Amino acid sequence: MDKEATAIGIDVGKLKLHGALIIEGKIRSKSMANSSTGYQELTDWMTRQNVELDSCLVCMESTGVYSEPVALGLQALGLTVSIVNPARIKGFAQSELVRNKNDGIDAALIARYCEKMHPQPWKAPTPEQRRLRSWCDRLKALKDMRLQEENREEACTVAANLELAEHLRQHVEWLKVQIKQVEREIEDHIACHPQLKRDSDLLASIPGIGKATIAVMLGHVGDMQRFHSAKALAAHLGVSPRQRTSGTSIRGRTSMCRTGNRATRSALYMPAVVASRHNPALRNFAERLHANGLPKKAVIGAVMRKLVHLMFAVVRSGIAFQPDYPRGRQMS
Repeated sequence: MDKEATAIGIDVGKLKLHGALIIEGKIRSKSMANSSTGYQELTDWMTRQNVELDSCLVCMESTGVYSEPVALGLQALGLTVSIVNPARIKGFAQSELVRNKNDGIDAALIARYCEKMHPQPWKAPTPEQRRLRSWCDRLKALKDMRLQEENREEACTVAANLELAEHLRQHVEWLKVQIKQVEREIEDHIACHPQLKRDSDLLASIPGIGKATIAVMLGHVGDMQRFHSAKALAAHLGVSPRQRTSGTSIRGRTSMCRTGNRATRSALYMPAVVASRHNPALRNFAERLHANGLPKKAVIGAVMRKLVHLMFAVVRSGIAFQPDYPRGRQMS
């Protein structure tokens, strides 16, 4: 992206979009509906401001279910879009000592960030990846509901409220059926798409990685080959180590950075526990860290990161996991 591209910041809301355009150092603002009509209204307004649509960069925060449809709609109109981690915008606001907050101020802040930092254009996930991600989120919600209802059933049984306990038991059984159905949908969806099937088979070759983790990784991360290295993928997932030292006064303990998607880290935790015991490439690594006095959970975090490196290696190379593969090549 040309560094001289016109910067447009958009604050995304459920019903409204607030846009801010920087022209010759001045902010021009516009609000419109969060709809396909609003997207067209935004492009028409930009054209009236003498902005060339193919030489501008639209920037917005990642706000989950609201930002992605906006980005897809604007891309369909020929705009280049960048979706930025909200933590970056917050840090940029703190660097400017911004004291106030409303939709217009946020849009202008995002525009200034875009002009100064030139974020990378966003690459839209494929339709099959978005659908897989939605199925994974639904499966997680159903499992959470099942656990909640099982806890309520136990409480009612202890309180001798048997009628309500029976009602809850029936709901738990229904949830179990729905969970099985969604799991089958996920398996069928992966099997029907060659790229997902290829990556799934490669990831499944790693001891400790199961179907649930594979589905979450493919749904939330997508094509791992878009990352230039395993370290970049680990940083994206938030499993990279974070140091906290300064001079002679601060000697903080190194911890996991946790800046990525929580769902992917949660999906990696139990596979790391299993891999630290049964994966020959990681068992010795975990035992060595234990022997050096590293706490148990810190060891699991380190194994999570190594698992990510293995996942990146098998997907990028197209070679299934091999325990006797030359050291340093499959883990790089």
